[in-house]
Amino acid sequence: MSDVAKPRFQCRVDRLPMDHPGDMTGLHRLFDDGTLDPASIVAILGKTEGNGCVNDFSRPYAVDSLLWLLADRLGVRPEIVADRVSIIMSGGTEGGLSPHFLVFSVAASSSPSGGSPSLAIGTAFTRDLRPEEIGRIEQVHATAAAVIDAMALADITSPADVHYVQVKCPLLTSGRIAEAHRRGEEVVTENTYASMGFSRGASALGVALALGEIGPDALTPSAIGHDLSLWSRRAGASAGIELTRNEVVVMGNSAGWDGDMSIAHSVMLDAIDVAAVRSALSLLDIPVDGQLAATEADRICAVLAKAEPSRSGVIRGSRHIMWDDSDINATRHARALVGGVIAGIVGRTDLFVSGGAEHQGPDGGGPISIIARKRSSVANESPSS
Repeated sequence: MSDVAKPRFQCRVDRLPMDHPGDMTGLHRLFDDGTLDPASIVAILGKTEGNGCVNDFSRPYAVDSLLWLLADRLGVRPEIVADRVSIIMSGGTEGGLSPHFLVFSVAASSSPSGGSPSLAIGTAFTRDLRPEEIGRIEQVHATAAAVIDAMALADITSPADVHYVQVKCPLLTSGRIAEAHRRGEEVVTENTYASMGFSRGASALGVALALGEIGPDALTPSAIGHDLSLWSRRAGASAGIELTRNEVVVMGNSAGWDGDMSIAHSVMLDAIDVAAVRSALSLLDIPVDGQLAATEADRICAVLAKAEPSRSGVIRGSRHIMWDDSDINATRHARALVGGVIAGIVGRTDLFVSGGAEHQGPDGGGPISIIARKRSSVANESPSS
């Protein structure tokens, strides 16, 4: 048996504001001053200011801008970058939500954490999905396999140590639907907007299956998008026109990783469930008494949450009109509402709040995960990431 020590890694998170979806100023600055090596980036999550619907072209605009920047810095073609880096954009910054990028990079460990589990990250991609597979059981199983692959890459052996799984998944367009019909295939829905929900739902169920949150016997083709008793506590899925496969980013804590950050999660049972936000913060040893003090808010590196209007049309017995507004899409209302609730607690608005939570938390609620610097690191005045 080899006695060669297993290499250790640490994850860095940079949160960068954007003035528009193609604004690469923050990344240019990190590269130019030597703070960040572009070759170390494994994933970029972003909130862009589009409508979050089928025709939200702020997402592919941001993706293309990132691909070309990284390709230039790395001296490779953009398609090579696309196979190395998971770039996931979530459209919609309604209300007070602030557009921003979350840049995740991995490097060899330089600061042993003394055995304390630290933030770990792994990414994986499914194969390209055919239009007739989107929103169906094939997408569920492909996603589950990718989650397992990403966990292995992150050196996370127990599903209990996974605290967030971000999935970017495809949607159906009229062109994709027509292409399936030409081959004699039927798609899950002819409604392109509804296809976003089916794709998110199938992806979330894939996460739940991989993490053991639901058993394979509970998964039937008819359950996707309909049986809302099946849901994941840690899945966040966002659908977009800019891809034809699922991209999966697993985040958790691992004793095999070092660094000054860790991640925790909870589940909002409805859109105003502040207790769930406080629960996630308390797991990170962040005390909550009203709104976070600036020193505690500064420990937070990322907040990732899902938002969904309850299908009952009520929140704690009072009627809401999110599903009845013909002018503003329901998921846009939900992002603004949940974003405001979380911002009021954590004291900042650059939050990754994604709309459409099919099978992601209970009806009307959704998972929330928070990445923060460890208190011990702050006490030791460790460099901020």
